[in-house]
Amino acid sequence: MWPSVSILCVLVAFANARSIPYYPPLSSDLVNHINKLNTTWKAGHNFHNTDMSYVKKLCGTFLGGPKLPERMLPSMYPRLVQLLPPPSEGVGFGSEQAGAHIAASFCRCNGGYPSGAWRYWTERGLVSGGLYDSHVGCRPYSIPPCEHHVNGSRPPCTGEGGETPRCSRHCEPGYSPSYKEDKHYGITSYGVPRSEKEIMAEIYKNGPVEGAFIVYEDFLMYKSGVYQHVSGEQVGGHAIRILGWGVDNGTPYWLAANSWNTDWGDNGFFKILRGEDHCGIESEIVAGVPRTEQYWTRV
Repeated sequence: MWPSVSILCVLVAFANARSIPYYPPLSSDLVNHINKLNTTWKAGHNFHNTDMSYVKKLCGTFLGGPKLPERMLPSMYPRLVQLLPPPSEGVGFGSEQAGAHIAASFCRCNGGYPSGAWRYWTERGLVSGGLYDSHVGCRPYSIPPCEHHVNGSRPPCTGEGGETPRCSRHCEPGYSPSYKEDKHYGITSYGVPRSEKEIMAEIYKNGPVEGAFIVYEDFLMYKSGVYQHVSGEQVGGHAIRILGWGVDNGTPYWLAANSWNTDWGDNGFFKILRGEDHCGIESEIVAGVPRTEQYWTRV
């Protein structure tokens, strides 16, 4: 009897697997499948003539790694929750509040743990800098903008696996103060508890936070609406900046900024389901507070 039961279970599992349609990643078939589901978001093409091996290199964040100490808000948390705007109104914070691009300061780095970047900021510090070729700050961003396999005004990207520019511990010619004197530090960096209200309170008080989540093949096709995973396999982990929250046609969301250029998604931004730890988005929240006394002493 037992062998026949085992065979039946295998046959049922095989039949269920065969009943789930498979659509190649980045394909028009996958786009059409997602849009026919009439879910909370719309799909479209963000990558053209692109191999999945390249896309996987865009998702180099390691999830479930070392954790920063959680920062609880016992004294001010209840008051903050009372002050939070209703979710229907939505809240967003501009990039000017987001602080430095921490991950860019690592030498020869291709992926890693978000907590490590924040710890680097508090322990070793970061110098100032602006956009590529802006000559703003001590060390402006040194990698030129490029197109992620779409037609545009920028040159095509050569791949995320390329050589990271060598670290230079000298400011641009003519800039003062010195590299060492320009260092900016954080007072503390911490993990935010996996709680919708805690994350909202942190954003409301201190501005955007960093989040990380599991990227599935359908996320690569996101164009508008509130993303929910509906099709495709895991691609990898990805770190993003969560700017605020809101409700879109009755669906609660986090508003986030991606790092794949403005050609991707909704002008470089996306919304993802809020309150259900969707794709682990609420399990990997990290943030920090900058040290400010070092700046006032220069004024």
